[in-house]
Amino acid sequence: MLAISSAKGTILYDEEGKEYVDGISSWYTCMYGHCNPYILKKVSAQMQKLDQVVFSGFTHEPAVKLSEELIKILPVNQEKLFFSDNGSTATEIGIKMALQYHFNKGEKRNVLLAFDEAFHGDTFGAMSVSGLSVYNGPFEDFFIEVKRIPVPTPENIEDVLEILKDRLKNSSVAGFIYEPLVQGAAAMKMHCPVGLNMILSLLKEHNVLTIADEVMTGFGKTGKFFASDHIETKPDVICLSKALTAGLLPMGLTTCTQDVYSAFYSDEMAKGLFHGHTYTANPLACTAALAALELLQTDEVQDNIENIIQWHKQFNESIKNHPKIAATRQLGVIYALDLNVKMERYGNLRDKLFKHFMDNGVFLRPLGNTIYILAPFTTTKKEMEQIYSAVKSAIEMI
Repeated sequence: MLAISSAKGTILYDEEGKEYVDGISSWYTCMYGHCNPYILKKVSAQMQKLDQVVFSGFTHEPAVKLSEELIKILPVNQEKLFFSDNGSTATEIGIKMALQYHFNKGEKRNVLLAFDEAFHGDTFGAMSVSGLSVYNGPFEDFFIEVKRIPVPTPENIEDVLEILKDRLKNSSVAGFIYEPLVQGAAAMKMHCPVGLNMILSLLKEHNVLTIADEVMTGFGKTGKFFASDHIETKPDVICLSKALTAGLLPMGLTTCTQDVYSAFYSDEMAKGLFHGHTYTANPLACTAALAALELLQTDEVQDNIENIIQWHKQFNESIKNHPKIAATRQLGVIYALDLNVKMERYGNLRDKLFKHFMDNGVFLRPLGNTIYILAPFTTTKKEMEQIYSAVKSAIEMI
């Protein structure tokens, strides 16, 4: 384990003073750089007024302001917000919403749909809908019932729709949870927006709630505010975390349509969504999220997002035909390449790659033979060139 003593902007510093460019924004959270002075100033001021209060029977200004500002940029059908603590609980709540939505309407629907190789978190509902047994194998006997479908591509979409129609013959399907366009833990695998739209449209015909897990993809990473903005058919529920608070403090949000909310709005106490966390809507986390939203919408950040997109494209042109590269892909600031070599997800060769990057002052975490880049929006061209240089030398090393 390497001890990191401080961080500033895109740079991590270890206890010996060595610098590392954070090429993955510390798991896609610190999108405005570490210790961003604007966010720190806002949170510091909030600390002097209100640090924490239970979000049950109380509310507070940071939560109200955040809700109002977030609704402005969310897909147009999203009207209500449910606060929680992290990405896994955000998806957990989305799953519970889908199951209880039908329960409250007097329908017994207890089956969920999810993509092959999905990842939605580490709590039990989230693990149930995840499809990577490398993480969840010991717990699979205890999961919610889940049926899977392949991710859509232009080549397979007709087959996927036939599989989905077969799944929908079971009237017990309550919801479909999906990572829109990019499956992060599956090694940044990307799929077809046209195909995904066809899937969502068919599910809506069968009154299956659609849950977009935007914990990784949300807040500008795909070139739009949300990955769902690339798709005509909007989800019923959206799960958010990670870049929501710019990596400063943990928080999750699950948003939904008025129709979903109305299924829980009742004088019958049992129809309410009984889910709460001690730090739900923590005022400091809400303040960090509000400051991050302000930064996301500045010309400076939007311009540098476009810069990074273009730098990735230029880098891709320089290496895509290399004989040691099997495939490359990009969506927004997310870039990934697959090495033309068989490799365990976590094994000696992968560890050799990781060490190579760290020795070259770059923090990247290969997923098997996939190298991906998801650097902060504030990354400079010089810093990005350092990342690209380390990747190029890693390719030659293999």
